[in-house]
Amino acid sequence: MIPRYTRPEMGSIWTDQNKFQKWLEVEIATAEVEAEEGLIPKSAARAIRRKARFEVERILEIERQVKHDVIAFTTNVAEHIGKEGRYLHYGLTSNDVVDTAQALQIREASALLLAGQKRLGGVLKKRALEFKHTPMIGRTHGIHAEPITFGCKLAIWFEENRRNTERLAYAAEQMRVGKLSGAVGSYTHLPPSIEKKICERLGLAPAPVSSQVIQRDRHAFYLCTLAVCAASLEKIALEVRGLQRTEVREVEEYFSPEQKGSSAMPHKRNPVTAEQICGLARVVRANAQAALENVALWHERDISHSSVERVILPDSTILLDYLLAKTAKLVDTMFVYPRRMLENLDLLRGLIFSAQLLLELVEKGASREEAYRWVQRNAMQVWETREDFRALAERDEDIRRHLDPDEIGRVFNVQRYLKNVDEIFRRVFGKT
Repeated sequence: MIPRYTRPEMGSIWTDQNKFQKWLEVEIATAEVEAEEGLIPKSAARAIRRKARFEVERILEIERQVKHDVIAFTTNVAEHIGKEGRYLHYGLTSNDVVDTAQALQIREASALLLAGQKRLGGVLKKRALEFKHTPMIGRTHGIHAEPITFGCKLAIWFEENRRNTERLAYAAEQMRVGKLSGAVGSYTHLPPSIEKKICERLGLAPAPVSSQVIQRDRHAFYLCTLAVCAASLEKIALEVRGLQRTEVREVEEYFSPEQKGSSAMPHKRNPVTAEQICGLARVVRANAQAALENVALWHERDISHSSVERVILPDSTILLDYLLAKTAKLVDTMFVYPRRMLENLDLLRGLIFSAQLLLELVEKGASREEAYRWVQRNAMQVWETREDFRALAERDEDIRRHLDPDEIGRVFNVQRYLKNVDEIFRRVFGKT
């Protein structure tokens, strides 16, 4: 069953109708190449091209009797072709059709996913440029560290998304292979030259070597790549959730005028979309584990992978497509509060400038060990008393021996920390 949140374009790829259509494309391409090579009559290939069709319900009806989906499919198609139907599926084994057709489905799904990656990249770039010079506090271990800009945070997401787009394109190319090498991969009935021509007709490359199946390391790599993409989307959503916490409130997921956050508490504005992204990313990662389990099969093939792929391939591509759309909308519409970011920069009363104060003292001749001790003792006092760190530094005799008030004042300047933002953006986005 296709989940209700599926975009029609992606969901339709994994319907029975499209699956059997791809099987039919493989069968027709095979018949036409075989006719060109003199293996079957040309009249048979013409009849297969002209008359071949199927009905999903009829295939399922036959399958209930024969307990074999490909036999049910070929039986139904042959019913429409007539006597020339005996040349349908000539020289093929079931997985020649199934694996090759699956590559066509994955190619369609990958095109939609790559488009989604690029759309998200556009949104991330737009908002990164919007907040390029918007200062905020950077946090390590959840604790205030040094100033950054919100644009730089978005630039990190953009660059990661670009890497994921490249990874996905490569993984999709790894999956753009077919095989028509027979029951154990030895080309007993069709030679490699015919396999190559059939694959070329379908826009695929032939697998250089196969057993009865295309080797499942390709599928595992593809599913793992989808999992990495989903993990990056979770990373974005988790950060939005963290920045939306009441105590922080620097960023907030869009909340419409008609929206309600809680059945009990009318004041609530919860990050439900971001939480949904984080939750569903776990499913994509779990599916990658199942794909890794599919790599090891008995000898030249068993079917332990087949039932798994009927779940994980549709689910993972559908989910990632959904998550890409949701994340793009989350970033595009989120509320950003620069004033609150400035308030939080001052929350620790100047402690975020401790590293620069340390360096200034070292440059003035203090040993690093001494300077660290002087700065830290004043910093610890701020934690205890909430006094102003700059005022404490200006009163500290050890610090004053090395720095005058003006020099101390220059330490407490947010812009000193942001002087390389333009260079960072040039490296990420080029000239903008």
